[in-house]
Amino acid sequence: MLQECIEALDIRPDGTYVDVTFGGGGHSREILKHLGQGGRLLAFDQDADAQQNLIDDDRFEFVDQNFRYLKNFCRLHDAVPVHGILADLGVSSYQFDQADRGFSIRFDAELDMRMNQASSLTAKEVVNTYAEADLHRIFGVYGEIQNAKSLAKTIATARLNGPLNTVADLKNTIQGLIPRGKENKYLAQVFQALRIEVNQELEVLKDFLAQAADVLAPGGRLVVMSYHSLEDRLVKNFIAKGKFSGEVEKDLYGNDQKPLEAVSRGVITATEEEIKENNRARSAKLRIAVKK
Repeated sequence: MLQECIEALDIRPDGTYVDVTFGGGGHSREILKHLGQGGRLLAFDQDADAQQNLIDDDRFEFVDQNFRYLKNFCRLHDAVPVHGILADLGVSSYQFDQADRGFSIRFDAELDMRMNQASSLTAKEVVNTYAEADLHRIFGVYGEIQNAKSLAKTIATARLNGPLNTVADLKNTIQGLIPRGKENKYLAQVFQALRIEVNQELEVLKDFLAQAADVLAPGGRLVVMSYHSLEDRLVKNFIAKGKFSGEVEKDLYGNDQKPLEAVSRGVITATEEEIKENNRARSAKLRIAVKK
């Protein structure tokens, strides 16, 4: 949904924009096309592989950091306030296609799943060292897996005979728990749960959303594309309430105390045509908010 993202940013030629998920640089390159000489673009990415895609443009600045540090690094680059922020959450197509990263169920590889390869926690460590109760929580909450308790017990029992080091080790261990005809969906949920834990994705998203509201200029746009319900729920709640749970707070006069306002179009999803071209787009949800 490249064009939808660009339109949602409502780019002004002299504005300052942030792409917090640079990846292959596709969104950043499109943003730069809409900026004049006075415009600026900061791009964040913690994955060292993303630096292969850096853009040679005086208006472009790359920040090799996790976007949970948005506010600090925007300040460091003297880029506050900004006029628009774009986040395309989850794993990039490039990361999925790199077999040795361990993100995909299609390849055998070490159980890694780190978006930042300098970090210490891997999926292999989660699978082999987490308590059974913690595995149950991760698979139930992050993977929304119905038989999460049995899954955790199966893994905890299997690793007594030796560590589960690879994608194949894990798949073979849990084969008997997978509902027939739903193999890909089930394994995707298992991998999603492990990936979220390894990368602290939901906590990172919460940090980012709170800071995004702080660094945006009045009238600035926040554009977030998510790929599963856990992320989308956090984005939706923060835009609607200025918090992640509970009711919106009000001031003494009964006015809502929240920094953002949803753009009237609400959630945007991919067209059937785009889904045919890019199957990953089928689960994408795009939300747009404006700073009040």
